Amino acid sequence: MIAGCGLLQAQTTTPKTKPADISRMDPTMTAQKSVTAGAVWHDVTTWGVEGRLWLKDERKRWFDRLPAKAEGKVTSNVWNLSRDSAGMMVRFKTDATTLFARYKLSKPLLGMPHMPATGVSGLDFYARDDDGKWKWVQVTKPAAQTVEAKVIEGLRPGLRDYCAYLPLYNGIESLEIGVTEGAKFEGLAPRAEKPIIFYGTSITHGASASRPGMVHTAILGRRFDRPVGNLGFSGNGRMDAAVGELLAQEEAAVYVIDCLPNMQPADVTAKCEPLVKQLRAAHPKTPIVLVEDRRFTNSWITPLKAKFHDDNHAALKAAYERLLAAGVKNLHYIGGDHLYGDDTEGATDASHASDLGFMRQADIFEPVLRKALGSK
Repeated sequence: MIAGCGLLQAQTTTPKTKPADISRMDPTMTAQKSVTAGAVWHDVTTWGVEGRLWLKDERKRWFDRLPAKAEGKVTSNVWNLSRDSAGMMVRFKTDATTLFARYKLSKPLLGMPHMPATGVSGLDFYARDDDGKWKWVQVTKPAAQTVEAKVIEGLRPGLRDYCAYLPLYNGIESLEIGVTEGAKFEGLAPRAEKPIIFYGTSITHGASASRPGMVHTAILGRRFDRPVGNLGFSGNGRMDAAVGELLAQEEAAVYVIDCLPNMQPADVTAKCEPLVKQLRAAHPKTPIVLVEDRRFTNSWITPLKAKFHDDNHAALKAAYERLLAAGVKNLHYIGGDHLYGDDTEGATDASHASDLGFMRQADIFEPVLRKALGSK
């Protein structure tokens, strides 16, 4: 990606021919197809999605987060998790008053005990209002591995920009956006600005947002109105050198390293400085942000958890200070004590953020990222 080039020229797509009757393979599709009768479908791979990094590299599946060359270099867990579409977003312009979606999920598990199907497997739509601000429109409610749905109807007339965030904890095999016949439709190519790239844990991955647009990475993408890359790997964000090697190959506006929830203090001491130096060697001026571990929302009454967070924070702060002393420039720091707020209400299960917790994280990240980006 090239900095400062603004938007790539929008690409107008022609409707795709309707594929073979997939209801024969999946009986649940029969009812779904009846509500999408008359839709004209557009395959998003013909114009692209944001958050799909390493664009020049081959992929095993189009919607994978990591390129094919990563398999066997990163751990098997990271590789398998990278096949989720977390952080990807498709943009388009239409004057349609009804929107449809048709997509095939890679995994049959649609939701989790602490996270609804709308977040795990949903497609989450936003649109720009008359002032150019992104506002929520609707999310799909998956009930089967193949989704064909009328997302929303009765939209206010007018040509406007839309975006749709892809599922957080499921992968995508195919994805089409549908509009009614006669409506204008234009697929908007991924923007050319360098993305803010987040490397982290299940929280970065999106647990436990109610829908994909509510993760702090997505919230910040809307606030900054720029692309975001989400490299959250649930349970496996550990400052790995193999992931660092991949990160170093991608031009970023800012690298955000938020791995402490998956690490012990000794791991932080051993791995933080090498990762920062690895990135700095490839990108001498790119801002790097280190993020402390969030505190469990019940750590006020669980002393061992509170001490673990104390020790983890201290290990990261010490590494940060050593890096500054060694002359590493453009290094920034976010404390973890207040990421979920101070009222114990910011998580679903003490560990993973609720929508409230994600919004609070975004509020704390935003000024640090603005400073890192040189914004006012």
